[in-house]
Amino acid sequence: MPIPLFNSIASWLLKKRFHQIELFLKYPAEVQQEVLEQLLEIAEDTEIGRRYGYTSIENYEEFRARVPINAYEDAEPLIERSRRGEQNIFWPTAIKWFAKSSGTTNAKSKFIPVSTEALEDCHYKSSKDLLCLYLNNNEDSQLFTGKSLRLGGSKELYEDNGTFFGDLSAILIDNMPFWAELSSTPSNKVSLMSEWESKMKAIIQESIQENVTSLAGVPSWMLVLLNNVLEETGKEHLFEIWENLEVYFHGGVSFKPYREQYDKLLPRKNFRYYEIYNASEGFFAIQDRNNAEDLLLMLDYGIFYEFIPMDRYGTEEQQAIPLWEVEIGKNYAIIITTNAGLWRYKIGDTVRFTSTDPYRIQITGRTKHHINVFGEELIIENAEKALEQICRETGSQIKDYTVAPIFMSGKEKGAHEWMIEFRKPPERMSDFTRSLDKALKALNSDYEAKRYNNMTLNMPTIHIARENLFYDWLKSKDKLGGQHKIPRLSNDRAYLDELLQMNR
Repeated sequence: MPIPLFNSIASWLLKKRFHQIELFLKYPAEVQQEVLEQLLEIAEDTEIGRRYGYTSIENYEEFRARVPINAYEDAEPLIERSRRGEQNIFWPTAIKWFAKSSGTTNAKSKFIPVSTEALEDCHYKSSKDLLCLYLNNNEDSQLFTGKSLRLGGSKELYEDNGTFFGDLSAILIDNMPFWAELSSTPSNKVSLMSEWESKMKAIIQESIQENVTSLAGVPSWMLVLLNNVLEETGKEHLFEIWENLEVYFHGGVSFKPYREQYDKLLPRKNFRYYEIYNASEGFFAIQDRNNAEDLLLMLDYGIFYEFIPMDRYGTEEQQAIPLWEVEIGKNYAIIITTNAGLWRYKIGDTVRFTSTDPYRIQITGRTKHHINVFGEELIIENAEKALEQICRETGSQIKDYTVAPIFMSGKEKGAHEWMIEFRKPPERMSDFTRSLDKALKALNSDYEAKRYNNMTLNMPTIHIARENLFYDWLKSKDKLGGQHKIPRLSNDRAYLDELLQMNR
């Protein structure tokens, strides 16, 4: 089929979906209630369904009262039984695939169940919706005249007791329709290579020959790839290689610390950035407007959402609320019930609603990845915004970072200790440190209170990481690749102490 004709047909099909999206934009509560009813009905004869009496649950209030909120550790015994081949435990259709995930760099792996329904009605549907929303906003797009350069963390799938496990991206590639590979680069064979450094070279060799019109992947790892592309080709920017490149679809980590570096690699004012929010557990939200800083929560993917206000998270007053009770500006932990058999499951992410008509969110961090040793409640969003501001003021560029507490000892007060790997360091680190402290105070009143007159916290300590410190650290843990992330904030010193040792 000629490319212009394919472009027209694909655009027409994807835009048809927009009318369905408009349905949940108009009737969000009704759509979410219908999702919950369908999930309960489908799973009523499973082991979990019989345990909690799904057949007699008539509304959300009964669901909330009967079914407990759980974390991976609670669900793990049932998941392990499913991995050994038992069926109909938490979902009625066969669970053949498990997305292996460690969250950040924890040693213990999680095995998230992936059903056929989750593949078709969530992951693949979301990929089409991403394109649908993008094309709806950019009618002059020539996206389908070329290929998408995708960068996942894929490793090959492994079989165990008749089930398969691996990175989610490997599961998606293994099951995607043949036409999807035709519109992507690199090939599935290269995408599934397990050795990261060899894979990087193979991606470059395949992709520089293609007409790439879009990029898709985690910002930190995509930046490594793109810089290697420029080094290999000797070009100054990416449009010298891919003239028709028009959009970068990104997710996984905050884009803010990397935006300035991408602007230099992609020096066109009309180049577009689109954010997505997905995880091994599901695909949740998509940027639905050009240049927006929030994401549209997708409500018809077979996922029912609940939210716990973070000011009550982990306390005796903790209670989840449905979507229709959330408030703009509050920080919430997300609880999901899915068409892969996760029931009231804590995924560990926190979000803030920017709008309730329609429901749009910003990702604010992780329930576990924050620092609250001294009552300062520092979250990732605070750190990212402060760094973005200070880098702009000082002309510096950050490659990676992590933060941990310095605990009080005797008369010594506490502090925050930062390890930052700069792509371009500031001229004076003392100015950078003072400016960062000032920005954090402006963004977080709890941090400001603890820093007042050095009452509880001293000035932050910042270490400059040697080149490739974080890369070498991940490599030492066999964690290279697009799915693995640097833990930004931590309440303990485990990550930082390892990095300090390697930085000597």
